[in-house]
Amino acid sequence: MIKQLPNILTLGRLVLSVVFLAMVYFSPSRTEPKWLYLDTAFVIFLIAAFTDLADGHIARKFNATSKFGRIVDPLADKVLICGAFIVFALIGEPKLFSFIPGTLTIIQWTFAGVIVAREAMVTVLRHWSEAKGIKFPATMSGKVKMLCQAFAVGTVMVKMSHVQTAMWGYWFTAITYLITITITIISGILSLKKLKTS
Repeated sequence: MIKQLPNILTLGRLVLSVVFLAMVYFSPSRTEPKWLYLDTAFVIFLIAAFTDLADGHIARKFNATSKFGRIVDPLADKVLICGAFIVFALIGEPKLFSFIPGTLTIIQWTFAGVIVAREAMVTVLRHWSEAKGIKFPATMSGKVKMLCQAFAVGTVMVKMSHVQTAMWGYWFTAITYLITITITIISGILSLKKLKTS
């Protein structure tokens, strides 16, 4: 049973990710108290993110790695994180300062696009290198990138729920987004360099 626990957690994260994304997508049409609805979605996100830490640890500790886990685990991560930023863009979040809707749309979709492009690039590189027999393990920059992206998702959720128009909320979200997109780009560049030196 313990051998299957990582796969169960991974599958559970995939399901929770879909539930979280659906809740965020439909949040604009929700009636009050919207904060409770958004906080519930945020808790689901936190649980999903926690399983990402737990399944890898359990798999390594009990030597319970599997082909299913190697395929579905990164897929669940991408559904959760990339999906979150795509849904944010679809519903027009986060709102920043007094930017006009057109400017916000460019910011939101550019951010989502960079996140998705980086993940797609690294996924292609990983599959290509492994097909060639070249190891392409996770890197520290990739882990920092994931942490920043998860923090950015949480920042937007808290802003939507509790500090929609607070000036400090605008600044905190904007700075978080700037740091996240910078680290995401750097992480992608380092992945390319690592492949070239392999």
